[in-house]
Amino acid sequence: MNLLNVDIAFAGYENEKPIIHNIRFDLKEGELIGLIGPNGAGKSTTIKTILGLLEHKKGTVEFMQGVKYSYIPERPIFYDELTLWEHLDFTAAVEGLPEIQYKKRASELLQEYKLSEHAHKLPGTYSKGMQQKAMLILAMIANPDVYIIDEPFIGLDPNAMKLFLESIDGERRRGAGILMSTHVLDTAEKVCSRFLIVHEGQLKSSGTLDEIRRQCGLLNGSLYDCFHKIAEGSGNEQ
Repeated sequence: MNLLNVDIAFAGYENEKPIIHNIRFDLKEGELIGLIGPNGAGKSTTIKTILGLLEHKKGTVEFMQGVKYSYIPERPIFYDELTLWEHLDFTAAVEGLPEIQYKKRASELLQEYKLSEHAHKLPGTYSKGMQQKAMLILAMIANPDVYIIDEPFIGLDPNAMKLFLESIDGERRRGAGILMSTHVLDTAEKVCSRFLIVHEGQLKSSGTLDEIRRQCGLLNGSLYDCFHKIAEGSGNEQ
């Protein structure tokens, strides 16, 4: 079942100055879609358009009825005066989570991500890796149907990255759909079910790795190889 349908004709930050064009895809239950592209390609603009943060756009973004989503930004954002546990309390109140269920889940996540001892401290005092883990916990506590994740690997050490990948794999088995923006292509190739390759603000290729290989004419190519073939082809068109 589709959880999200995206059909963006164009979008940008100023009127009549679009940054992205013709971004069209859907997200199904249990899928992990990798939104791939270099810095400045339009990945974050695509995400902001999906979240409804851009005024200047044409097209439709439709979450299916009853679908809840969580957004994990590239740069962690917290309230300055709230501890991590108070952030969790606030999230639970907004989402209407049953207290016993929420506290049990929160304690499990804090223990898994090794933040139990820091739960009553201000996240602003955390290291960047700890802040990233705190954002993941805040997203997962609500059991959303869709995750929208922007560059999740920044600041994570190898152990935390492994735990993150295991966590999102568990969420996929639960039926959640995940849209993940990243430029870490070797990791994306291993974990994503489909890819959206964005270059110069346009969707240049989409599909499974095998489908993208066929589109690029690189039947044994890696995601890295295919991406660079597409980028070079786009450059030659100019």
